[in-house]
Amino acid sequence: MKTVAEQDWFKDARLAKVLAVLNGDGGETRVVGGAVRNSLMGMAVGDIDMASTLLPEAVSARAKAAGMKPVPTGIEHGTVTVVCDGKPFEVTTLRADVETFGRHATVRFGTDWAEDAARRDLTINALYADAEGNVIDLVDGLPDVETKTVRFIGEAETRIAEDYLRILRFFRFFAWYGSGRPDAAGLKAATRLRDGLKTLSAERVWSELKKLLSAPDPSRALLWMRQTGILTIIVPETEKWGIDAAPGLIDAERALGWPADPMLRLAAIVPPDERRLSELARRLKLSNAERDQMLAFAAAPAIPASGRALSRLLYRHGRTGLSMRLKLALATARAKASAGDLEAAAEAGRLSKLVALAEDWTRPEMPLGGGDIVASGVPAGPEVGTLLAALEDWWIAGDFAADRAALEARLAAIRADR
Repeated sequence: MKTVAEQDWFKDARLAKVLAVLNGDGGETRVVGGAVRNSLMGMAVGDIDMASTLLPEAVSARAKAAGMKPVPTGIEHGTVTVVCDGKPFEVTTLRADVETFGRHATVRFGTDWAEDAARRDLTINALYADAEGNVIDLVDGLPDVETKTVRFIGEAETRIAEDYLRILRFFRFFAWYGSGRPDAAGLKAATRLRDGLKTLSAERVWSELKKLLSAPDPSRALLWMRQTGILTIIVPETEKWGIDAAPGLIDAERALGWPADPMLRLAAIVPPDERRLSELARRLKLSNAERDQMLAFAAAPAIPASGRALSRLLYRHGRTGLSMRLKLALATARAKASAGDLEAAAEAGRLSKLVALAEDWTRPEMPLGGGDIVASGVPAGPEVGTLLAALEDWWIAGDFAADRAALEARLAAIRADR
């Protein structure tokens, strides 16, 4: 029998305490989902979720009596978050779906573990671990863990029709946990029911897509999403632009130690067009920071030939958009170089230096400001701004080298010429 008993997360005294409180006296509680799946696949474990035969009220009562804090985070769906010594554990009563309409399914609480497992989406997400750490598999998920197969529980079309977001979850989990080709039944069902994605809220679509783009290597999932027309539905900007840059970017991230950045990966598969990216941000309801990042990417100027020129552009346009353009250009050059293109290899070397410069760049501060111009005898008003702009242009052209004294001398010379 598979076990997670020796995993560090399972040995946590806080988890043991919660399991002890919620087991016995007519109740049984098990760890479920991601923690079990990731342990068996040798991946890091984050949140620890549990399933319980106890009703939410009983979970809360037991937790409170044991000195833990119960928080009714999803009480209508049977979920109570139990906080033990500062660590939260989400505990959900066993459920069966009575009626499904997206994320707002009507559920019936129960005590049947097989019934609870059957209502979940993917086999690798429906594995349980009991209080001793023994893994319990009621949906044939363990073979799928071994083969890295992402497969729906039961009929794929039935699972998807219950919540069309499961189409994106299918590809997201394939990006994180799958290998080879996607499960044929799941792929066929996702393709047939893809128009259901149009009924989903933008927030749910973007949340799922962002998680997919955060996978170590989402390029295979993106390829299948493109071939099935699913990517075009949720990100139509990719239709005539393509996703060819994604694999090269993933390779560059691994080789150069860049963090997995879902926004940079999104930029790799959409055109740097301000109007279209503004519409993308509106449609997917990106956060203000995410929207600004994509628009900075669209508005970034052409990559310069030298580090001096880049420093000037960084000062004028900021680092965000230019850094994204540089990294994507470097990833493309590296991919061409790996195919034997010697010119691309030389270009990759040049771009590497520019990327390093942009990453280490700190915006310099001109040592003379508007108040200094007024103090020199220029009346407050538009003339101050005009002189300040002229001084800044001169300072930038000199690679930011002029100190305060030099700027004061330049100011005096400009005023003398007027």
